[in-house]
Amino acid sequence: MTDAAQWRCKPQSERSMSRSEIRALLDDSRSAVDLQRYFHAAGPSAFTGGQFERLGGGGDRPECRDVVTAEDLIAVELLSVRVPPSTALELLQGRLGEDVSAELAQIPTSVRLGSADAVPLMDKGGHADCAWRLLRKADGIGWVVAGKVLARKRPRLVPVYDEVVSCAFRTGKGFWCWLHERLREEDHALEQQLVDLGVRAGVPSEVTPLRVLDVVVWMRHRDGHRGYRCPGLR
Repeated sequence: MTDAAQWRCKPQSERSMSRSEIRALLDDSRSAVDLQRYFHAAGPSAFTGGQFERLGGGGDRPECRDVVTAEDLIAVELLSVRVPPSTALELLQGRLGEDVSAELAQIPTSVRLGSADAVPLMDKGGHADCAWRLLRKADGIGWVVAGKVLARKRPRLVPVYDEVVSCAFRTGKGFWCWLHERLREEDHALEQQLVDLGVRAGVPSEVTPLRVLDVVVWMRHRDGHRGYRCPGLR
C-alpha cells in the first residue's frame, strides 16, 4: 500500500478544522510569538516541553532509536504526563519494551507524516499502529501518553496530540490519517508553511514541522479550552 487514498481512515466530522483555517492560524502573527515563548522563554515562565525533542540529543538518535529509554520517559514528563513506575520498568527492562522495540526497528526515522511511505506504517496493523496499540493497552498509559512516547522516538512521523489539540482541531479518532491528508494537499503546502514559520520564529532545528503545528495549536487553545463541551478553536 503506497497511496494515501487507500488508507482506511475513520471519517472526521464536518466540523473539523479546514485547511484554510489551519493556514490562517499559522499566518497569524501570534503564532510566531507563541513559538518563541514556548521554545525560548527562561526562568519561571519557561515551558518544559520546549526540551522534549532535545533532551539527551533526541529519542531518534542512532544509538537508541529503537529502544525506549529512561531519557525518553523523562522527556514525556516534560509534556506534563507520566508513565507509571511499573509500566516504566516494563518498557525499560521487560517484555513490553522488547515488543515495542521490535516495532520501532521496522520504522525508519526518516519517514515523514504526509509522505507515501508513512501510509503502511500508520495504517491498521502497520508497525507504528502496532507500537501505539502496545503502549495504549499497557497499565496507566492512555492514548495521549502512547502518542507522546512514539513522538519522542519518531518525531517526523508521529504527532504530539492531546485533549487540547484534539478539541482545537475538532477531530476525533483517526487523527494521524486526517493530518496526513492535510499535509499532502496542494503539493505539501502546509508542511512548507510550517517549516517557514519555524524558521521565522527561530525554532530549534531539532523541532519538526509536526511539532511546530502542535505547539501553535496548543498555545492558542490551552487557556480557552473548556473541557468536554468546548466548541474548539474558533
